[in-house]
Amino acid sequence: MYARSTTFHGRPDNIDAGITFVNNEAGPTLGKIEGCRGLSLLVDRESGQCIATSSWESEAAMGASDEQLRPIRDRGRDILGASMQVDEWEIVVMHRTHHGECCRVSWLQGDLETMTETFRVGILPELEQTPGFCSASLLVNRSTGLGCATTAWETRAAMEDSRAAANDMRSRAAREASGEIIDVHEFDLAYAHLHVPEMA
Repeated sequence: MYARSTTFHGRPDNIDAGITFVNNEAGPTLGKIEGCRGLSLLVDRESGQCIATSSWESEAAMGASDEQLRPIRDRGRDILGASMQVDEWEIVVMHRTHHGECCRVSWLQGDLETMTETFRVGILPELEQTPGFCSASLLVNRSTGLGCATTAWETRAAMEDSRAAANDMRSRAAREASGEIIDVHEFDLAYAHLHVPEMA
């Protein structure tokens, strides 16, 4: 399974228009493309940062969709008043018990094989015991050595309560992968139709 994420650095007052666009146009369009397994949208209403992520059955399907989806991405950028960055990933871990209302996204650089094993064997079992936990995924880009870990939570309060434990887990993952933490950001989950199968 593969994923393409488009990160928009937009204006906070345009967030609702962006969500409407994803609900009414981007989501339905993606649903008609062969090999697409869904779409999610994360939003930060304070900073204006949004991440739209589509999932794909194969790298070939993801590549074949790029030209078709470029106008959709450009329209999203215009609606959000945003700059835009597109990244492509391989999905190596996905575990979901149910959908939540908010997410924490962590970007880490390091040895991706070790990072994946640490996430799957060491971190997932701890996350499952954390109150309010809903799901976790790990995406990797093998050409850049970058990993992107996302955890979803039932409520904003549950996500906030998990911060100290999450910091410890993230630091351990970076240390064991001989890498570093690049960034951490918290979002509301505004659109959750990412139909990736269990890959834990």
